[in-house]
Amino acid sequence: MALTPEHTQWFETTFSKLVDNVESAIVGKRHVVELAFTAMIAEGHLLLEDVPGTGKTSLARAIAETVRGTSARIQFTPDLLPGDVTGVTVYDQGRFDFHHGPVFANVVLADEINRASPKTQSSLLEVMEERQVTTDGVTREVGAPFMVIATQNPIEQAGTYALPEAQLDRFLMRTSLGYPDHAATLRILEPARPVRVTVPAIAELDAITTMTGLTHEVQQHALISDYIARLVAGTRTATQVRLGASMRGALALARASRTWALAHGRYYVIPDDVKALAEVVLAHRLILDPEAEFDGVTQGAVVRQILLDTEPPSQRDLA
Repeated sequence: MALTPEHTQWFETTFSKLVDNVESAIVGKRHVVELAFTAMIAEGHLLLEDVPGTGKTSLARAIAETVRGTSARIQFTPDLLPGDVTGVTVYDQGRFDFHHGPVFANVVLADEINRASPKTQSSLLEVMEERQVTTDGVTREVGAPFMVIATQNPIEQAGTYALPEAQLDRFLMRTSLGYPDHAATLRILEPARPVRVTVPAIAELDAITTMTGLTHEVQQHALISDYIARLVAGTRTATQVRLGASMRGALALARASRTWALAHGRYYVIPDDVKALAEVVLAHRLILDPEAEFDGVTQGAVVRQILLDTEPPSQRDLA
């Protein structure tokens, strides 16, 4: 269906209300909340690299509560098994019954995902890409919307396993919450504020699936597609990079940009939408050259430089 001004206004208003609702629990982190909902509506997943105590669990719970969805928290540990994530088939009183794992939820918090073994980490590959779980030859849908919010501590590396490239590539975005600023800290410390803030449900799950459908109708000029392709190509030719972004990364940037445009009241994508999301969508997909890492080069710095070096299409060309 063609986007109408009413569709665009409804999307922008609903998106803002969703963000406002979650921000009442996650004080002072509006931009991260906007990214989280952008990832959810774009049918993607979010990787949070953060130290403990920054509100990652509260964010996942607040998002699920806001859309009247289900949430589950999986604490990844070295002894966690794939069946603990996806579920297991149990023989009970003459029949085999499948016991659904915690991955069968609308918002799944994979806490400290890099502490589990690679075998357990790989149990998420199918469900993150296909939104289904296959066990004992039977495929089961997890439902929609479905979003994995995974966390890992970038400081403490003892007893952790690096996420494989195939799994990193399945995260639409990587960002961090970080500590709140002074004003937000004062609000959190108010005596009347409860330790656990419960947010009201202000939307149904159907609203999210409707919003996802609307993003498919956002206009993306051929020059915007060319701009995205040139940015992704730049990650593959940068001297500091050993492995650049995949085609999945290019598709992810396009999907996220269309969602971002509609969330800001536009039925078409502009270069600023792509620029706003390029780092969080592309940086974690890059594998840097060991010498560059030794010199302190970061993935984000590489993407920022590529943005500076890549000429975006002009408004005149897009008209």
